[in-house]
Amino acid sequence: MDPLSNEIKVLIIDTLNLEGMTPEEIDTHDALFGEGLGLDSIDALELGLALKNKYGVVLSAESDEMRQHFYSVKTLAKFITEQKK
Repeated sequence: MDPLSNEIKVLIIDTLNLEGMTPEEIDTHDALFGEGLGLDSIDALELGLALKNKYGVVLSAESDEMRQHFYSVKTLAKFITEQKK
């Protein structure tokens, strides 16, 4: 597993207090919201803040592009990698 994806999974679990869940239980390609992991808009705000603090990424709220970045762990990892360049 890609180290950044694993870090993001751990961050999701820690930030959102998903007790009893392990990084291995979060599929890198599954949706984080709705049918996938089942996160909601409050979770999105908390996760966005955690990502900003940990990785220094610039987030713009409510843009369609940002929603695409937050689709899955894989899309978040790609977004963070692109922001670091």
